[in-house]
Amino acid sequence: MSDVRTDTGTAPATESRGNPQGDFIWYELMTPDPDGAKAFYDTVVGWVIGQSMPGPMDYRMIGRADGGNAGGVLRITDDMAQHGARPMWLGYIHVRDVDAAVAATEKAGGQVYMAATDIPDVGRIAMVTDPQGAPFYLMSPTPPADKPDAKSDVFSPTEQQRVSWNELNTSDPEAARRFYGEQFGWTSDDFMPMGEMGEYRFWKQNGVQIGAVCGLMGQAQPKWRHYFRVPSTASAKDSVEQGGGRITHGPMEVPGGDHIIIGIDPQGAEFALVGK
Repeated sequence: MSDVRTDTGTAPATESRGNPQGDFIWYELMTPDPDGAKAFYDTVVGWVIGQSMPGPMDYRMIGRADGGNAGGVLRITDDMAQHGARPMWLGYIHVRDVDAAVAATEKAGGQVYMAATDIPDVGRIAMVTDPQGAPFYLMSPTPPADKPDAKSDVFSPTEQQRVSWNELNTSDPEAARRFYGEQFGWTSDDFMPMGEMGEYRFWKQNGVQIGAVCGLMGQAQPKWRHYFRVPSTASAKDSVEQGGGRITHGPMEVPGGDHIIIGIDPQGAEFALVGK
């Protein structure tokens, strides 16, 4: 999985330490073409992706219609691409101590792709993988001075333009359940049988259902898939196709009445949508 190693990333200082350990607090799109990504996702999801922020990296905030942020966009530089970085969505998991979490991840069999790094006024982050190879970020954010208890709201089971579901596709669901349970306190007792495909186990974080873990379902590598909520998957499907994206799965109804779409954006990153 050396294809996801990067030099650095960033995340906002405005969604932060008010979250308990184990919460998803940020989502990031790595892409070689932020302008192209903006044209696509602004139309498909309804976001407003901003301009590059000051600093050495091309990093842009993803604005929601309600004035909040949904995540960020990081340009993949030529150097990052030469080191194997590729278009993809990644989630940030909140930890109190990034260095301790990195050490625990390594001890459990995970890998470190980006060592713990301080980003001024933002926080301390690291990119790691779980023991099966699915990458994600660890983050201990720096809260804004005037909002020491600020809380991230980028994840919501119900609200539009936010991630509503975090799905881990992995080669060893039982080992993944142990890893995330030990590292972040997630539980996965409830499940839905899927016949020959095994079990679809539901993640709970502090009693809130945040996603699920299941087998690979045909793809080659373990990975996280984050579902963004839209008003209508039928309308979103049309926007995806008109915007140069490709639908690989769906729209398909899932338990609870929602429908999902999985696709590839014009720059090559897999994305997922959920809605009515």
